[in-house]
Amino acid sequence: MGTGTSKNSTDDDKEESGGQLYVSLKMENFFYYKLKGELFPHVYGSVPLVGSWDSSRALPMERESASSWELSFVVPPDHETLDFKFLLKPKHSNLPCVIEEGPNRLLTGGALQGDARLSLFRLDNDQVVEYPVLIKADRVSPFDLAASWRAYQENLQPSTVRGIPDVSINDQPPTPNGENGSSTSLELDLEDYAVPAPAIAPDSSLVYAANLTENPRLLTYEDAFSVIDDGSSSPALSFKDVACSPDRPETIQGSMPWCLSLNLHYLVDEEMEVTVIDQSKVYSSFGMVESKSVGTLCPLLKQDSYNRGLFVDRGVGSSRLVKSISASASTLNDLRLDNEAKNSMPAAAGAVAAAAVADKMLRPKEDRHLAIVLVGLPGRGKTFTAAKLTRYLRWLGHDTKHFNVGKYRRLKHGVNQTADFFRGDNPEGMEARNEVAVLAMEDMIGWMQDGGQVGIFDATNSTKERRSMLMKMAEGKCKIIFLETICNDESIIERNIRLKVQQSPDYAEETNFDAGMQDFKNRLSNYEKMYESVEEGSYIKMIDMVSGHGGQIQVNDINGYLPGRIVFFLVNTHLTPRPILLTRHGESRANVRGRIGGDSVLSDTGQLYAKKLSNFVEKRLKSEIAASIWTSTLQRTIITASPIVGFPKIQWHALDEINAGGCDGMTYEEIKKNMPEEYESRKKDKLRYRYPRGESYLDVIQRLEPVIIELERQRAPVVVISHQAVLRALYAYFADRPLKEVPHIEMPLHTIIEIQMGVSGVQEKRYKLMD
Repeated sequence: MGTGTSKNSTDDDKEESGGQLYVSLKMENFFYYKLKGELFPHVYGSVPLVGSWDSSRALPMERESASSWELSFVVPPDHETLDFKFLLKPKHSNLPCVIEEGPNRLLTGGALQGDARLSLFRLDNDQVVEYPVLIKADRVSPFDLAASWRAYQENLQPSTVRGIPDVSINDQPPTPNGENGSSTSLELDLEDYAVPAPAIAPDSSLVYAANLTENPRLLTYEDAFSVIDDGSSSPALSFKDVACSPDRPETIQGSMPWCLSLNLHYLVDEEMEVTVIDQSKVYSSFGMVESKSVGTLCPLLKQDSYNRGLFVDRGVGSSRLVKSISASASTLNDLRLDNEAKNSMPAAAGAVAAAAVADKMLRPKEDRHLAIVLVGLPGRGKTFTAAKLTRYLRWLGHDTKHFNVGKYRRLKHGVNQTADFFRGDNPEGMEARNEVAVLAMEDMIGWMQDGGQVGIFDATNSTKERRSMLMKMAEGKCKIIFLETICNDESIIERNIRLKVQQSPDYAEETNFDAGMQDFKNRLSNYEKMYESVEEGSYIKMIDMVSGHGGQIQVNDINGYLPGRIVFFLVNTHLTPRPILLTRHGESRANVRGRIGGDSVLSDTGQLYAKKLSNFVEKRLKSEIAASIWTSTLQRTIITASPIVGFPKIQWHALDEINAGGCDGMTYEEIKKNMPEEYESRKKDKLRYRYPRGESYLDVIQRLEPVIIELERQRAPVVVISHQAVLRALYAYFADRPLKEVPHIEMPLHTIIEIQMGVSGVQEKRYKLMD
C-alpha cells in the first residue's frame, strides 16, 4: 500500500535545535495526460497550508520528473499540526476538483498520524485511480534555511553578463598604462611575481624525452655484474663501483652481495633462483658493464634520482630468460597477473568508456591491446610525437606506456657509440640493435598481458625486415598500427639535429659540438641508405605535419574508436612554440562564503584581480601578433576577462565549472551535515564521484577533450580563464599527471600558470599577482 514517512521529534529536540519543520509531500506514478481534462495534483487544508479548506486556493504540486510531483514548505513553529488532503484540479477550467477519498491526513510535530495509505480518487465516470504518496518531515535550523534562501535568491538574480556574445572581437588596442590606472597596474616586472611551480615531476623541456620512457623489466643474471671476461666459460664477477645495500633480505641465498638494479622486477641469486623484490626498497646503483657486441667497457647512463641503476645484460642475440632451479614448478610467466583478473577498462566516462565496452564485446581479444609502432628517420620528431600521444591517451583514461628502444640501447651498449654502429653493413651493430628492439617489444607485450592497454614503441624501425619481426611477435597478442613521421623541411631537420646533439645522452661526453653534429649526420646518412617507407599493415603517415602549416596525413586500414581518436589528435598537433596561460576567475562572492557552484559575481578582491590580470596579459603578450581569451559561460569568468582589451574573447560551455547538481550552492559543511552519504562517497573517490544529478571529474575530462584538441591546434597564445575543477583537469594533461591526482591538484586563486609548448617539450611557470 501507500507509504508515508516522517521524522519524529520531541519537544526537547525542538527546544535544543531551535529548528523548524521542513515538510515534503510527493505523489508518484502520476501522469496528468492520462486523465480526462488534464487534472493536476494539488494540496489543500488548514493553516499554515492555505488557511482554509477552500479548493480554489489549493497549492499546486510541482513536477519533479515525468511521473513524480512534489510540494515542500516550512512550517512555522506555532503551527506544527497540519490537517490536509490531496486533490486533483483542472489547470485552465472551472471543472470541479476531485478530492481524495478517506479521512484527512494529520501531521503532528513531523509525525504522520494514522496508517500510511495510497491517495485514492474517484472520477466522475466512476473510474478509481490511486497513487503512492511520500510524506517526509525534517527539522532544519534557521541558519540552514537562511543560507538556502540566500543561495536561491542569488540564483534568481539576472546575470550581469547577459547580452555579451559568445564570441566578441575587441579591436581596441590596450592602453599604455592599463585602463584601470596606476592603483591596479603591476608595479614590478613580471618576473617579480613569479613563484616556484610544484616539484612533482621533472620539467620535460629540460630532460631528454627518451629518458622519461619505460625502463627495461625483463632482466637476467647472465653477465649482470660482469666487467671481466677472461675467456673462460663463466665470466668472473666484479662488484667494483657497484652500490650495495647492507640490508640483505633473508630470501637471498649464497654469498652474492645485495646489489640492486634499475626498476628490477626480478633478482637472481648465485644459484639462479628468481626472487621477487620490493621495489620500494630499491637503492640507486651505478657501475660498469661490458658490451659484448662492441667489446668495450661503458658507464651506464646516469638517470634522475628515481631512474638510476644497473642494466642487467642478457647477452647479444640471446633469447633466453633466466629460469629458477625449480622451473618445472614455476616460470616467469606465472608471476604475471591474469589479464582477465585485472581491470583493463580505461578510467573514463562517456564515449571512451562506451568504446572500450564495445571493443571488449565485439573485437578480437588481441585488438583490445594497441601497439603504436613509430617509424621514421632520426631527427623527425618521433620521440616528441610519441610523448605527446602518450600524454593524451593517459589523460583520456587509457593505461599507456612509452617504450623507447634508444634508451634500451644506451643502457645495454653504452652511450659512446659512433655512427659506424648504425651502419647497415655492420652485422654486430645490426644484431645488437635488433636485440634491444626485441627486449623492448617483449617488455611491452608482457606489460599488455598484465593489463596494459596502449603501448607506444619508439624506434626508427626503418626496414621492412624489422617491422615484419615486430608484427610476428605481436601476433595474437596486440594490434599494431605503424606511425611514420616524414619531414622534408631541411630547416626543421637541422633544428632537430641540433637539439638532439644538445640533449641526447649519446653526445653527453662529446665536448666538441661540431663533431657531434657531424657524427649524427653520418648516423642519419647510414639510416637513409637502408630506409624503407611503410606500405604494409595498418599505418598512419604524417608528412610535413610538424610545422602546423599544411602537410598531409595518410591512413590505411584504420578503424575503431581509439585509432580514430589518435588520428584526430595527430592531425591537430604541431611543434610551434606558444604560451598557454591558465588562471581561475577572480574571487567570487560564493568563494567568500565557501559555497560551491552557482553563478555569483566577483567580490571586491576578485574585481581587483580582474584589473591586475588585464595589466599582466597586456605586458606578457605585448610582443605577440595574435592571441585569444577563452572563458566559461559563467559570469565570474566573463567579468574577470572584461577589463582585457585588444584580444578576441570566446565563451566555452565546456569550460564551465563541474556541475555540483543537487549540491549546487551548498557548503561542504552543509553537505556533510545534510547529505552524509554523499560527503563520504566523494571523500573516498573524488575522481569518480558524481554529484547527485551532476558531474564527476571523469565527466569533466570527457567534455574538455575538444578544448585540449583546440589548444594543441592553436599556434597563437591562449589565455584560459576558468574554474578550479576544470583547470585541474587541463593542467593534468600538460603536466602528465595521473588521473587519480587530478582532484587534488593545487589550483590557487589569483595565480597564473604559464604553459610553454614547443619542440623541446612543456615548460611551466607560475605568477602570483595577489595573495
